[in-house]
Amino acid sequence: MESALIPPAKYFFLFVPTFLFSIIIPLAGVVIFTYIMVLRMAPLIRSAPDPRTGRLMERIGNLIRIWLLQYRQPRYMLAGVLHIFIFAGFLILSIRSISLVVIGIYPDFVMPGFNGFLGVVYNLLKDYAATWILVACIIAGIRRGVFKPARYGVPEKYGKDHTGEALFVLGLISTLMITESAFEASLAAARIQQHMHAEFIAPLTLTWFFKLLLTNTSTSGLQAIHILSYYIHDLTFFFFLCFLPLGKHFHVITSIFNVFFMRLDRGTVKPVKHGITDTELDDLESFGVKKLEDFTWKHILDFYSCADCGRCSDHCPANAVSRPLSPRFISIKGRDLVFNNYPIYPYGANFRQSEDLIGTIYDEDEIWSCTTCGACEQECPIGIEYIDKMVDLRRGMVDEGNVPQSLQKPLSALEKRGNPWGKLEKKRVEWTKELGEDLPVKILDGKTGADTLYFVDSITSFDDRMQKIGQATARILSSTGTDFGILGKAEKDSGHEVRRFGEEMLFQDLRDQNTDAIQASGANRIVTADPHAYNALKNDYNDLPPVEHISQFITRKITEGTLKLHSAGNGEGDKVYTYHDPCYLGRHNGLYEDPRTALDAIPGLKRVDMERCRDRSFCCGGGGLMLFYEPEEEQRMGVLRVEMAAEAGANVIVTACPFCLVNMEDAIKVAGLEGKMEAIDLAELIDAHLVK
Repeated sequence: MESALIPPAKYFFLFVPTFLFSIIIPLAGVVIFTYIMVLRMAPLIRSAPDPRTGRLMERIGNLIRIWLLQYRQPRYMLAGVLHIFIFAGFLILSIRSISLVVIGIYPDFVMPGFNGFLGVVYNLLKDYAATWILVACIIAGIRRGVFKPARYGVPEKYGKDHTGEALFVLGLISTLMITESAFEASLAAARIQQHMHAEFIAPLTLTWFFKLLLTNTSTSGLQAIHILSYYIHDLTFFFFLCFLPLGKHFHVITSIFNVFFMRLDRGTVKPVKHGITDTELDDLESFGVKKLEDFTWKHILDFYSCADCGRCSDHCPANAVSRPLSPRFISIKGRDLVFNNYPIYPYGANFRQSEDLIGTIYDEDEIWSCTTCGACEQECPIGIEYIDKMVDLRRGMVDEGNVPQSLQKPLSALEKRGNPWGKLEKKRVEWTKELGEDLPVKILDGKTGADTLYFVDSITSFDDRMQKIGQATARILSSTGTDFGILGKAEKDSGHEVRRFGEEMLFQDLRDQNTDAIQASGANRIVTADPHAYNALKNDYNDLPPVEHISQFITRKITEGTLKLHSAGNGEGDKVYTYHDPCYLGRHNGLYEDPRTALDAIPGLKRVDMERCRDRSFCCGGGGLMLFYEPEEEQRMGVLRVEMAAEAGANVIVTACPFCLVNMEDAIKVAGLEGKMEAIDLAELIDAHLVK
């Protein structure tokens, strides 16, 4: 093909054919990159197994939505849009970058299929992509270097922040865009000068501007720009490729795999060890994660994939109240440890021996501070998982007898009495006495049966205030003509928090006892008003009848017409309600609309949503054994949540979880809002508006 300039493959520099550089640079880049990646694979190979190959179509769907379409990015609008522009441009320009490598050896090379119309369209698109990438990099650089959003900050104890690395990478990306555009523009300008046919260049693109600037440049000057821009691009491209696995920008490579292999089911907890049955757990020498290699390969991949964007910590309620936990640094410290123990410098195969993680990399309070609310995982744009890591680290501590003092008594009581208060089993039914003779509650003991089992769980059974939720639930069930009963003293705590606090064997004992009692009851369905029990029965147990949360039951019965509600009565005209999404009802199980539908079915009820609602709801700070844990914190999570409700213009917080109700009522007192704000459970509110 006729050319106005000598192509890189045929140019000589001081009698040295640049063709050699076109071979040496890619060859060296590929060899170095392969060497680094082989060593980066070592910790994944040496870590615990984790089967992640099932449900292929769901994984491909996640890959399209989360990785390719970047649908989580706009949750932070400016940063997200900038990232989408850079990411999309990168995908488009990757074809051009690969072809440029080959052009340095074969000047007339064109990607297969790009000779005709497709090539013309692609050239237009890639020129605009290079332009918007450069603009996005400039904006991102100013934002990162000048405005410095707080979520990128790094506390002194964790070292320096990564602003320098981020700006350096933005500079590399900008260099790639500038050199690619200059390479093409110099050739176009030379052809125009020599009255030859020049490819059409999209107006207002970077290449278009360069072509205008270079119009009057001498042929020798254009030749120099053409060659220099090519080899600067070539060097930058392969330097960038080899630089990526050395820091936080490793996610450019690993994110596609991390998203593909991400956990598909929410609300679950990984088994103690994949491939080991429950009956084989007694044979294990060690439980949980104690050393780096105890993590699964997916969790090591999580460390590699962390983009250090800070979204997880920005939405972490524990971090918001200054507990010693920031999910972001769980990943960053993990990655730093992997890099330290598996170095890439020569003789890197001499891997360092792993030490205990607790007390060196992670602190005890840091791991116990997590409420497992799932906000961090919901925000992460590349599928990093935290809850399983926290649970596994806790399992390791429990296995070593390292349990916070405040948790030892409730755990012991759960083992002895099946509830964290250590109360007698027979007292589980005392809340039913206030229902009176008009509403007798069956005890499903194998002799007496019912279609529906109401699983009460411990806090509603034993806490005087929460017993009102149980009574309201019973009245709702009865008002719809539902044939229901409870397990009574045969019921044990669901064990939801027991499992998430690392006491796997105790959880399995509680689960097995409950499973036997539920199966013996003969019930065809289960209803519970406790999201933690709901999540446990639905996701942690096996071989049970279908499970419904009371909000689902209420909405279903309203739709069927068997549950009718009267208007908000006198004294409710000045009440504005807001619904607080419990973590284990919302984020972990996707139940956002049923409770709202139930509320909106009350004629005349005024409802507003808080700014942080649905999948961005803010954890109340409670949940099972968290009521007994005594963390270091500057402020209660519940107080922040109550303040959010007040900012939304509400004066009544509706919960659908007894633990949330405990924390909201306490938070109202702590915040000094008694008489101005109140909290009520959804079941209580519906019960108060039943048409009887």
